Amino acid sequence: MKQQHKQNHLLCFLLPCLLLSIPFFSEARFVVEKNSLSVTSPESIKGTHDSAIGNFGIPQYGGSMAGTSQPGALPTFLLVDRGADNVDEPLITMDTPEEDVSSAKYIENITIPSALVTKTFGEKLKKAISGGDMVNLNLDWREAVPHPDARVEYELWTNSNDECGVKCDMLMEFVKDFKGAAQILEKGGYTQFRPHYITWYCPHAFTLSRQCKSQCINKGRYCAPDPEQDFSSGYDGKDVVVENLRQLCVYKVANETGKPWVWWDYVTDFQIRCPMKEKKYNKECADSVIKSLGIDSRKLDKCMGDPDADSDNPVLKEEQDAQVGKGSRGDVTILPTLVVNNRQYRGKLEKSAVLKALCSGFEETTEPAICLSTEMESNECLDNNGGCWQDKSANITACKDTFRGRVCECPLVDGVKFKGDGYSHCEPSGPGRCTINNGGCWHEERDGHVFSACVDKDSVKCECPPGFKGDGVKKCEDINECKEKKACQCPECSCKNTWGSYECSCSGDLLYIRDHDTCISKIGSQVKSAWTAVWLIMLSLGLAAGGAYLVYKHRLRQYMDSEIRAIMAQYMPLDNQPEVPNHVNDERA
Repeated sequence: MKQQHKQNHLLCFLLPCLLLSIPFFSEARFVVEKNSLSVTSPESIKGTHDSAIGNFGIPQYGGSMAGTSQPGALPTFLLVDRGADNVDEPLITMDTPEEDVSSAKYIENITIPSALVTKTFGEKLKKAISGGDMVNLNLDWREAVPHPDARVEYELWTNSNDECGVKCDMLMEFVKDFKGAAQILEKGGYTQFRPHYITWYCPHAFTLSRQCKSQCINKGRYCAPDPEQDFSSGYDGKDVVVENLRQLCVYKVANETGKPWVWWDYVTDFQIRCPMKEKKYNKECADSVIKSLGIDSRKLDKCMGDPDADSDNPVLKEEQDAQVGKGSRGDVTILPTLVVNNRQYRGKLEKSAVLKALCSGFEETTEPAICLSTEMESNECLDNNGGCWQDKSANITACKDTFRGRVCECPLVDGVKFKGDGYSHCEPSGPGRCTINNGGCWHEERDGHVFSACVDKDSVKCECPPGFKGDGVKKCEDINECKEKKACQCPECSCKNTWGSYECSCSGDLLYIRDHDTCISKIGSQVKSAWTAVWLIMLSLGLAAGGAYLVYKHRLRQYMDSEIRAIMAQYMPLDNQPEVPNHVNDERA
């Protein structure tokens, strides 16, 4: 049953535009994805209005468009009256009519983003334009996808059938084109991807019919349409279900080994090597692809189970459960469907368009480099530094380019965190702050000597170094110690001021002692040093003599002890005492 046509207006951006309606089942809990359309003038229609994103063209996810109606100028926005509708009802999602092949091929090449507005709002726009009012419109896709954190979760509802017409061709082309970007994001940990496949079940009363037997596996539990729409020839729907199951298990087995991106390799290789039109869409060809990719075939067979069993297949049962909408996503009823951060993507499945949708799902400043390339977005920090704080001398800026625009946030430089509002000021803080542009304090270099007022303390930021005075931020002036009589004040002293210090000399043979700010005689100093050396030598000799005497006493005592023991052994021998040498007898002999 097709949904009733509604009196809505199609709003297209740039030229041209096409009118469409979508076949839709009323019992499905389908969610119409919308974005914000704001009007800034005229006053009569000023405000924000909903618009349903068309499922064709290339919407500008993460960006926005602005346009003004001016007589004689090429319009940025084009309002198209659908004409056939006459009821003001909720918005629907426009999609390609699968039964109209000629229109589908034309729509496939449309790159203009399109959206549907209600009849009431469309009539107000028409009235304002025809009345000569200046109409300013802004369409904003920046919040079309949630962006809660630094990882984007997305899923692709797809199909292994490659003979279903324009949509299948578009899907196969997208998978091949997007494979490289998808694998880069997945390997870098930026995304978490999961493929899904739509199936339905055959009513129990018809499980023994020819149609169900040819289209279903597991006794009518999981079915797919006949690829050629001919039950008597070619491939059957159950062949598609089995290959869908195999591709799901390829993902599961690869994911268990920490390499979920292998799914993209298998799917693209299978499309190239095992197409239906060459009669290679079979298990033998699939096994050759599996072998070439090093996938464990035993784990794969275990995952797939028995397609003839009269029981649930856990993998396909999970897929059927996942089709039902949860939270804000809604049921998946359009194939193919891309879901980004639990929000269904609308628009053409094209590499750059889908990549923009994924990039808009990252929390700002966490986007990977691929999202900030010139092909994906314009760097707003290049224009007047984005209006953010910057230190041109140190080449430091608070402007951070993001996929949606820019943020002004004080930076982290070489481990030093800057603090401030990011717009008018940012100051280095914490340990190491003096290594970054001298912590914003005064510093100067003269004749190879460098002085800085930066103090690496939490309580004190800038303080002129010894020998200088000032605020420590903009200025530190040399203190003239001689003139201000702060040093070199002894009667025999002669003072000369230098930058940051002073030089003091003494008259005659006197020697200046800086720590005591005094002069002493060089001769007295030399005599004192000589006596010190003599005493050190005498002390060393005394210590050496004392050490030698102690060694002599120790050895003499050992010798006397051995002699006494020998004499006593002659008069009081012990049975268990070894014979002790008799040095006395030896001498008599």
